Amino acid sequence: MQTSVSSELTLSGGDFKKFQAFLEDACGIVLGAGKEYLVTSRLSGLMRMYDINSVGELMIHLQTGRNPRLRTSIIDAMTTNETFWFRDAAHFRLLEDRVLPAFAATGKLRIRIWSAACSFGQEPYNLSMVIEDTKVRSPSGQIPRVEIIATDISTMALEEARKGVYSGMAASRGLDSGKRNRHFTVRGDGIEVKPEIKKRVSFRELNLTKGYELLGRFDVIFCRNVLIYFSGNQKQDILKRMARILNPGGYLFLGSTESLAGHTDQFEMVSESGGIGYRLKS
Repeated sequence: MQTSVSSELTLSGGDFKKFQAFLEDACGIVLGAGKEYLVTSRLSGLMRMYDINSVGELMIHLQTGRNPRLRTSIIDAMTTNETFWFRDAAHFRLLEDRVLPAFAATGKLRIRIWSAACSFGQEPYNLSMVIEDTKVRSPSGQIPRVEIIATDISTMALEEARKGVYSGMAASRGLDSGKRNRHFTVRGDGIEVKPEIKKRVSFRELNLTKGYELLGRFDVIFCRNVLIYFSGNQKQDILKRMARILNPGGYLFLGSTESLAGHTDQFEMVSESGGIGYRLKS
């Protein structure tokens, strides 16, 4: 059976299965049944650029390795998702109201935060904004120095994230006027993250299904709205490795619709300010 997806592109059941296997092997994403339209809609522009008329032909190009950049371009297209400022805002309130004060009370001098699957950079910049606002409100002006490592598998998303320049909906969705005025500079029709926010964040390419111990150890990990794309076994493996690089008493934040249930028992739930996080058990 062959499904017509446009006047130009076609996707057979066999080719879809091959692409499913490729995507899971390349970046861990499990593409469920009935996602043929997602594949063709995400890849149609790329395939026209390379003069490829079907996913079957695309798979042949991948197998022969004619163009090494093609593999990267496909991963970019399939993993780039829409995001916005201060998504699941209660997580940031929990970080500000409980997590940061708890670390400061211990006399800790440095906090390391990992923003996994950071996409176009809104999440790590949000974290840096929270840190900046906390510094301003702190009576003594002293909170631990914070380093934020932001990773993603998409090289295209990372390139845009490093610029810190946003326009259109990306410059407004989820962003109130107070934060916009404090943390951004107007650049033409868009806005740019201010240097004091950028300087805390460093961006790196990373595949969550591969080893990431070289990132070092962290006190807080934000891994939100990404585990839903992995198989059960992959989720367990990722969570186990994240627990391994969290410092004692470290915190893990997942998306509001995600849960650790059935995947790991290494964390205890923490709830405050309307947000839910998970603290590594002693």
